[in-house]
Amino acid sequence: MKQLYNCTDILIVAPFYLGYLWAADKFCKKFLGASKWRERLFLLLSFCGWLFGNILGRLYPALYPFSVLSGPVIFMGLVVLLFRSDKEKRILAASMLLAAVRLVSDFCASFLSCLVLFFLHTVKKIPEPVSGDWEIGVISGVGYCFAILAVYRMSKHLASVFCGKGRKWYVILAVPLLVMIAVYDVASLGASNGIMVRSGGNMGLYYDQMFSLAEFLVLAFLSMAATGFYVFGMNRIYLEQEKSGWYHSQIAFYKMLTEQYRQSERLRHDMKNHIIALAALSRNKEWEKIDDYLKNMEGVVSDTGGDATGNKAVDALLYQKRKRAEEEKIKWECDVQMPRECPVNEFDLCILFGNILDNALKACERMRYGECRFIHIRAKMVKKCFLIEVKNSMDRTEKHGDGFTNKDNWQKQGIGLLNVGDVVNKYNGAMNMAAEKGVFVISILMPFPDAVHDIKAAV
Repeated sequence: MKQLYNCTDILIVAPFYLGYLWAADKFCKKFLGASKWRERLFLLLSFCGWLFGNILGRLYPALYPFSVLSGPVIFMGLVVLLFRSDKEKRILAASMLLAAVRLVSDFCASFLSCLVLFFLHTVKKIPEPVSGDWEIGVISGVGYCFAILAVYRMSKHLASVFCGKGRKWYVILAVPLLVMIAVYDVASLGASNGIMVRSGGNMGLYYDQMFSLAEFLVLAFLSMAATGFYVFGMNRIYLEQEKSGWYHSQIAFYKMLTEQYRQSERLRHDMKNHIIALAALSRNKEWEKIDDYLKNMEGVVSDTGGDATGNKAVDALLYQKRKRAEEEKIKWECDVQMPRECPVNEFDLCILFGNILDNALKACERMRYGECRFIHIRAKMVKKCFLIEVKNSMDRTEKHGDGFTNKDNWQKQGIGLLNVGDVVNKYNGAMNMAAEKGVFVISILMPFPDAVHDIKAAV
């Protein structure tokens, strides 16, 4: 009975740990997916495993190392078994959750324990204060409350980490986290009743406890900092590499558009000579040569044309996207009015229109066959600002974030919109995205204080 009474702190912590498991379940459901019964089974088995392991370690001190080290293994196994998505992604999610609960809760608990001991020693004048089971339970519970908050914040800022990566990338990210958790747990085994560093009795129990807690405080803080820098640093490197690859592909596409227009300009320049040549072939009734000649001219002309916006690069890009829309039976409407002296250079314009229209085309292609699919493009000067607005149909089950975004939020939307965001930021503009009733709308507004308002309109 006395041994069970010694488990009072565990029973106090139990509701707080259950709250953490609930937050972890929501985190896994968001990034991995699971059915209702699997979520409930995860909560039940995780909680029972944690409770049984802690009570067993308390009743039988020889099994304490086993209970400490087996907890993370059981938790990870349940995440891998009960949630969906790729196995590597599940391992990464479990590693992040383990790191959060271990480091954040220990950091907060150590900090609060230091404050409690300091209060008891300084204010209450207790020479060698020792926290009781109730105090330890409450402090640990508060630590789990901060762990819940950490998981909630992680779910808000880790969308890009769990989106669109390869399996090897998830493994590279998960392995160091698992190693760090293992090292931290091994270090925790050195603790005995909260005391890790002893002075050999020279300084007393109070200072022994304070030094031990300070050690855990520093260790947890450094581990949290290393984890954060590693996860977000690796994700930043990945996004920059993807942006660079996408950027170079857009450069190649822009060069292709430029070459197409050069061919078109040469054709128009030489049109008089072509007419003379065709007339000579006609007089000689060389019909096969005329047919071949016209086919060669058609091959050059077919690469350009379409919407005459006043900007050759935008014209060529819109023509390419319109051809793809027509092939997919997507209704296309375009009303683009470009300033004669547009401050946005042609390459940046191609990034804006190209990425936005690529996303619109993909959204339409994901819709079920037979549904109304459309893309409406509008661009013009509004006072001293250049407005680009694209509306497209989309699957009603898809979700998108609303509201004006800043540069930090663009990474959640994909690599294409990362580049769009860079261009908008370059010209001090703003971007708004909204989705409602199967229609996605993206609007970009860029101020041009010295813009020229003489425009060439095209419908």
